[in-house]
Amino acid sequence: MITKGNKNEIVKKYGRKPGDCGSPQVQVAILTERIKDISSHLKGNKKDYATQVGLLRLVGQRKRLLTYLKKKDLAAYGSLVKQLDLRK
Repeated sequence: MITKGNKNEIVKKYGRKPGDCGSPQVQVAILTERIKDISSHLKGNKKDYATQVGLLRLVGQRKRLLTYLKKKDLAAYGSLVKQLDLRK
């Protein structure tokens, strides 16, 4: 689970200004952290299908945000993908 302190660190690192939690970069970074956390949970609990469905929903949401960011700001998309170590 993502803690409040961890979320604040992500907002500071990827936000355009202090307290910026709505920009696509911040949203993608937060979703990536949640996806990593849920993926580690599913490695130990292979039959947790409800969590698996939630994970797929988060991955789809992140994909949509990345597509939007790629259309609007290609440079920001490239740097974000590189920083988060995501596949293009």
